[in-house]
Amino acid sequence: MVFTKNYHVYLLTNWNNRVIYIGVTNDLNRRIYEHKNKIIEGFSKKYNLTKVVYFEKTSYVNAAIAREKEIKKWRREKKNNLVNRTNPSWEDLSEGLKDFSLRSK
Repeated sequence: MVFTKNYHVYLLTNWNNRVIYIGVTNDLNRRIYEHKNKIIEGFSKKYNLTKVVYFEKTSYVNAAIAREKEIKKWRREKKNNLVNRTNPSWEDLSEGLKDFSLRSK
């Protein structure tokens, strides 16, 4: 039996979409739960970032980490464009997270 691990790069924002957080995880549902319930101290808790507006999935941890670093270097306008391509209304995708397929570059 072959076991494939999935990794996600995701973008969070606050209620008015002013602040963006980019993260990477091997369990998106658990990590979003932690953000929404403010379990982990840090940037997302400080700025109340609980709205998932974008995510991508890969089977390769190095690819996920590289993509996270790539997006973090971008200017805000390019990050906004990334979200706008798949989620133009900036809705919270966490409500139907298990129903969303791979988000691509």
